[in-house]
Amino acid sequence: MTNDELLQERLDKVRNVISTHGERNFYVAFSGGKDSTILSDLIDVALPGNKIPRVFFNTGIEYPQTRQFVLKLGRNDPRITFVLSRVNIRQVLEEHGYPFKSKEHSHKLEVFREKGIWQRGVERYLNDRESPYRCPTSLLFQFTDDYPLKISDKCCDYLKKKPADDYSKESGRTIRITGIRRAEKGRRNRAQCTVFQSSTGKLKAFNPLNICPDEWMDWYVERMGLRLCDLYYPPFNFKRTGCMGCPFALNLQEELNVLEREAPRTYLACENIWKPVYDEYRRLGYRLQKQEVDKNAQQ
Repeated sequence: MTNDELLQERLDKVRNVISTHGERNFYVAFSGGKDSTILSDLIDVALPGNKIPRVFFNTGIEYPQTRQFVLKLGRNDPRITFVLSRVNIRQVLEEHGYPFKSKEHSHKLEVFREKGIWQRGVERYLNDRESPYRCPTSLLFQFTDDYPLKISDKCCDYLKKKPADDYSKESGRTIRITGIRRAEKGRRNRAQCTVFQSSTGKLKAFNPLNICPDEWMDWYVERMGLRLCDLYYPPFNFKRTGCMGCPFALNLQEELNVLEREAPRTYLACENIWKPVYDEYRRLGYRLQKQEVDKNAQQ
């Protein structure tokens, strides 16, 4: 399928799904990142003049450039809606635990801490050495009763998912449109275009970009002449945005190097928020450069 053919197929999908379920029932989860910017534009191309809200869930730990980008868009687009998180990131991390490696890994560690190794999914994650989604050998030691760092995947739930659920209830717009793509891998590797509630059979999420590869996304930006958040351009050149300094970022070391050079205040904020995870990453030499031991200081 050519780029133009994929574009037409996605436009047809957007028109079909939204017309079937009613525009008044949808909202766009608009993060201000590359994928959600493309998503918002795609919907406008498919449905000119649509009034679907673009909802930015302000967690308090987005990059300043991301917030500025969304605020600027909002000056000319009344569909841009800000929803504030009702909890503080520090409260969530202290009470529920820190993100580590990936959502899958963090979730498995949380389940292990609460219910033990024999819970469904945990044993397989640890012992199925043939699975590409298994626990890395270097991190198996975390699945012990005396491992000190509390880890979970709850920060996204409390800072984004719960505010999104609250918004849906208050607005009556129960179908979330997201920019989730399989190309992002991890849990999203199996992302479906339409997701239905098992209990009611009603549509609850629509992911029109789910099958779009990275190359197509770049092509779309160029073809449509889209302007993205400043983080995607020099001197930052980020590949992805999201929460600043998120420990889930695969290229975390590169991002921190750029922030330390170009945005030192943001860099220090990241080091402060995620310190326990960063310290562990550096101790292990995992995702961040291994800390050098000062032998003179030990003598």
